[in-house]
Amino acid sequence: MDTKTQIRGFIVDNFLFGTDDGSLKDGDSFLESGIIDSTGILEVVGFVEDEFGFDVKDEELVPENFDSIERIAAYIERKR
Repeated sequence: MDTKTQIRGFIVDNFLFGTDDGSLKDGDSFLESGIIDSTGILEVVGFVEDEFGFDVKDEELVPENFDSIERIAAYIERKR
């Protein structure tokens, strides 16, 4: 399973109540679309740390790294 698919699965299961109607695009902002709030981002960070096996540093907790499926996948690739 590729990284974007894993991230999408987590977002759908935890924030979209298991329903993926295809409207969420990889580049859609979680915060702007209201899918995830700032507290939800912490859940996403926990998922990334557990699933991909590295710690997210405080200074890395920025929208550029965690505000869309695309940005999270790119962040994970940089960390690998």
